[in-house]
Amino acid sequence: LTNQPSGRKNLVTNGAMQVAQRSASVTGIGAAAGYFTLDRWRLTQSTSAGRLTMTQTADGPSGLANCLKLDCTTADTNIAAAENLVLQQKFEGQELQQIKKGTSDAELITVSFYVKANAVFTFGCELFDQDNTRQITKLFATTTDWVKHSITFPADTSGAYDDDNANSFDLNFWLHAGATWAGGTLNTAAWASSTNANRAAGVSSFYSSTNNNFFITGVQMEIGSQATNFEHRSFGEELALCQRYFQKLAHMPGICISATNIVAAGPYPVECRAKPTVGQTGVLN
Repeated sequence: LTNQPSGRKNLVTNGAMQVAQRSASVTGIGAAAGYFTLDRWRLTQSTSAGRLTMTQTADGPSGLANCLKLDCTTADTNIAAAENLVLQQKFEGQELQQIKKGTSDAELITVSFYVKANAVFTFGCELFDQDNTRQITKLFATTTDWVKHSITFPADTSGAYDDDNANSFDLNFWLHAGATWAGGTLNTAAWASSTNANRAAGVSSFYSSTNNNFFITGVQMEIGSQATNFEHRSFGEELALCQRYFQKLAHMPGICISATNIVAAGPYPVECRAKPTVGQTGVLN
């Protein structure tokens, strides 16, 4: 038991796809990047005519009730060079200091997840160091059944992560890429300075047909050379972790001081990562 991991091991937030504060389903996604349904899971896309629906779906493998589903609703088979579609989670540098990146004691990282699709596809799992513009990508295949993938990435002794609340690191799942991102040779063996053409070489196109769909859940990123069992957290704990980045309040009392301005006050259940911007949905009463 002395070699068993202690404390929180999964660096990913909402890996079980439990929390969807914004919406459980959004259609017509593809014109811009953003967070649409499941908390902390961002879709990055560029220039493609392809469109999709993103849904929190109760169709996970045993032990994982929910999953994230992408359903292609508009195909794009004429792939321009700059096109991409990436499902990603971003991380603060201060959350990653235990990886010891940029030191001689740098740790291996293992990413594990369950995926399935309507057919066999080859997609890419990338670790991207935003602070030092370094990356590494490994490919994985889908089938029509849930399959658990475990991918171990080597340690990187070059370039430490900043110890702050800024974006230092991205976990990326490449699902579609033009020649700008896929025209080179995939960088799989070791961390290297990022060359765009080497980031997604060999990746299939999610947008190849309106029959296409992609499901993912049970995403875990941990230190070490082996994938351990998925770390289940309570819904309340997972929600609080998500609320650091986004909070949806049922009501916020205030007064209108003009036709276009409101002064309002409301409690934040969790301290925000940074000064928030505020949006309003529904009718102001």
